[in-house]
Parts: sequence; C-alpha cells; structure tokens
Amino acid sequence: MFSILRPYIFSLDPEVAHDLAIKSLKFNILPKSIFNVDEEEMLETSLFNEKLPNPIGLAAGFDKSAEVYNSLFKFGYGFVEVGTVTPKRQFGNPKPRVFRLEKDQALINRLGFNNHGSEIIFKRISNNLPDGFLGINIGPNKDTLNKEEDFYSCLKKISPHAGYVTINISSPNTEGLRDFHDQKELEKLLIGINKIKKENSLSKPLAVKLSPDIDDNEISKIIELIIKYRISGIIVSNTTEINRQNLNDVKKNERGGLSGQPLRDRSTKLIKKIYNQTKGKIQIIGVGGVDSGKAAFEKISAGANAVQLYTGMVFKGPGVVKDIKKDLISILKKENLKKIDEAIGINA
Repeated sequence: MFSILRPYIFSLDPEVAHDLAIKSLKFNILPKSIFNVDEEEMLETSLFNEKLPNPIGLAAGFDKSAEVYNSLFKFGYGFVEVGTVTPKRQFGNPKPRVFRLEKDQALINRLGFNNHGSEIIFKRISNNLPDGFLGINIGPNKDTLNKEEDFYSCLKKISPHAGYVTINISSPNTEGLRDFHDQKELEKLLIGINKIKKENSLSKPLAVKLSPDIDDNEISKIIELIIKYRISGIIVSNTTEINRQNLNDVKKNERGGLSGQPLRDRSTKLIKKIYNQTKGKIQIIGVGGVDSGKAAFEKISAGANAVQLYTGMVFKGPGVVKDIKKDLISILKKENLKKIDEAIGINA
C-alpha cells in the first residue's frame, strides 16, 4: 500500500505529509496482527527492566505531542518514544523547516521542538494510557530564561505516565541546548534532576540523548557523569549538523539536523566507543540510519540494547518494522544466535 501511495505522499511538503499521517493514525483502524512475524520470540529483550517483544523503537520526533502512540504500537514497535515535550506549548521555527533528501535517503529538519506543551500532553496520556512501553522525551522552551528549570518542570509533570524519560540535550535546533554536553553544565543539570527525583519520589528510568557531533575526548567525561548520577541509558544519537560533504541532494545545505542514511556509520561508531567504555553499566539505544535488519543488527552488535528509527519509516513506510524484524530473525539464525540479546556488543 505504501509503495502505491508514496509518489503522492512525496509530492506533498514533508510537514504536510507528516500532519496527514498523524490525522490518519488517529482512526487507529489497522489490526495489529498484520504486522506480526513468525518466531518473534527470538527478538524478545528488556530495556530499563521492562520486557519488550522486540528491540525496535520509534524515535522521538514523529509523535511530538503524544497523539497516536497506541496506533504506532500496532505497527509492531517494541517501544515508542514521544516528544520532545516542553513545559509550554510551542510553535517551533518558521516554515519551511523539514526537507527530504531523496537521493540520500535522509531528512534535514529545523523544527525547534514544536509541541502542545506538557499540560495538554499529560492530560492526553492520562486519558489514553499506553498499550506498550512509552518513552517521553523532554526539553526546554526556546525563549526560557532557565533551561534546567524547564527540564525539571517537565520531569515532574510527565513522569507518572512514562516508561522512561529522555533528557534531550542534543537537538541542534534549540540555541544553547548542546552546551549541556560541557562537563560542568551537564553535572549541574544531572544534580538538579536527581534532586527533583528525590523530592518528588520519582523512580522512572532516565536516558540522556547525545549529539553525534561530540569529540572523542568528551565521551569519557560524559559517561563518568552519567554513571555517577545513576542515569539508566544513553540514546546515541540525535541528528548531526555536519557530514554534508558527500551528500547528493540539492537540499543538502539547508540549516538543521541531518538524519537517515548519512548518520548510520557515524552513530554506530559512537555506540561502539560508548559500549567499550561502559561494558553494560549503561543501556544504549542506537539511532541513525536504521531502515533494515542489517542496519539494526549493526547497532546491536556494536553494543546497543535496542534501536530506534524515524527517517526509515518516512522512506519505507510503516511496514519497515515488520521487514526489520524478519531480517533480524534471519540474521540471528545465520549467526547461530538463539536470542537477540546474544548479539549485543559482539562486534564492538
């Protein structure tokens, strides 16, 4: 069905097509059974002590305001992450702000955390509890005077309905956000987050989403702080601001974060570096260029406990999850592995 509709979908502005997809998913009419695969029990795993049917997740950015997560679970995702959620409702940056790079199987976006705000999103999830493991990605408003306080505010508001919460310090589209990769700034933020958790008796696992553009000498400092302040996971990685020189599409120099195939190797290399320094102390979610079983296996065998995709679904449609699961099962059999967990880190 997607292959038939794709020429029409791709004739639309990317953001118009996305809005149309969200509206369609609100009908929630597709039966979950059509996305099932044989022998999926080989893909069963756990993330943050939660049992999952498979390690394939939907990355934050698709369901920004938590409108259709239960429809998305039907596509066969093992988990779904919504957001980025900010304390106040936010329009984001001026349009146009999303660009398809069809020749490169990539997207560039400079959306700027457009979402309905934490109050509306909290009520929405309260009235429609998730059918699966739901992550909620949080960040600061663009015009805030204190980014740390925005993180604290969101954490308190949305934690009750989250399976885990992602602290997004890595979007290139909010000025100053990546400053939190600095050791002093990150430590200050994590101290405050732990204080909020303690004061409000919050026990949900936390993950920090990193930029793929960090220098090698920053990695060990970031890991040290994440372990010290008992953060459960690292998401590797957000979109990149660099890596444009080998792209073919005429839109390659649009300002914003680049995702999809050009990010694939960069994020996998970063996963390996982090895995080799953490050795299972921190769970890793791998993101960037995941659109096939081979790409998912690359990240898992590099050290990721689970993977996420978004751009892959844009180019290949909702059936991509089913295809990835089937491919992964075939790869496991070829590698003489009985369970997906046996693959974690084997090529790191």
